[in-house]
Amino acid sequence: MWLHDFYQQNGQQFSFTREQASRFAKQVADDFNPIHDVDAKRFCVPGDLLFALSLSRAGIRQEMDFSFADMVTDGVPLHFAGEGDSLRLVDESDKTFMSLAASGAANTDAALVEQLTRAYVAFSGHTFPHILVPLWREQNVMINPARPMVIYQSMHLSFNTLALESLSLDAAGASMTVDGKRGQVVVRFAFKDGDKVVGKGEKKLVLSGLREFDEDAVAGVVEYYDERKARLK
Repeated sequence: MWLHDFYQQNGQQFSFTREQASRFAKQVADDFNPIHDVDAKRFCVPGDLLFALSLSRAGIRQEMDFSFADMVTDGVPLHFAGEGDSLRLVDESDKTFMSLAASGAANTDAALVEQLTRAYVAFSGHTFPHILVPLWREQNVMINPARPMVIYQSMHLSFNTLALESLSLDAAGASMTVDGKRGQVVVRFAFKDGDKVVGKGEKKLVLSGLREFDEDAVAGVVEYYDERKARLK
């Protein structure tokens, strides 16, 4: 399986080194958020890597709902609890980090699952700045550049059919609601088989520590991000 380079397996348990998780973020998801850097003080395994592993386990289902409960750091032994339509990603004390509820038909073709995964995580990795910055400007808010807090909340995938030959993904809009210093962003996308739309999805992000939008400050954050990307890619 193409994901083997990005985690360590030990029986039914698996874990992530900082190097593996950081490499997935940069090489697969094109995500250069500093929280995924090997030397980050508040290191976090990319949610997209957890999504990728759960999809490799469950295959593609007609309806899929992912809920993210907590951030995963390096070296934590994890395993999947449950079977069939309900899976939880848990540690040795049964703490849940992510859950998956699925229903309907299934397609477990490994090549198709990889296509979907790669298409989604490449799109997801571009959430900042391509999607978030225009929404901040529209809502007149931004995150704290010194302590950015943008975390996965949930994802929903829905397919009209799983009789598929190939899968690609197109953006389908985004929106943001603000409540004081917290905000929620909904990013929507469509799945296509050739030119035909065969499904849709959305992911929800929670932002905290919001402040008034500052064009110069945001431009500085974007410039820093782009410089990191050029240097580390």
